Amino acid sequence: MSVTGRVGIGIPTVLLHEGEGHTITVESKHGEIYRGFLHESEDNMNVFMKNVTYTNKNGKTSKLEQVYIRGDQITFVILPDILAEAPMFARVVKHKATKGKFTPQGSGTARAGRR
Repeated sequence: MSVTGRVGIGIPTVLLHEGEGHTITVESKHGEIYRGFLHESEDNMNVFMKNVTYTNKNGKTSKLEQVYIRGDQITFVILPDILAEAPMFARVVKHKATKGKFTPQGSGTARAGRR
């Protein structure tokens, strides 16, 4: 299990998943900006957004009901400040404090199947 709680998934991806249900801003490789409600994100950074304000690289804006952006077309994502308090960061801090060593969670008194 990784520090982020999911095998093979890094911190940026988990943070993007934490952003689901919040308003985010995405800039594409082509300089286009999308700001809207993050409905769903995938492990490969694909995002599905609703109620989006789209701004092209010339500055013209338009409203889109929904948009799907492939992760490989995203330059950066701006997430809400409230995600700085995401539970994932507590696990990262704990992992760094123990230098990645295993720390048991229970007291060790459970006896499964014993009568």
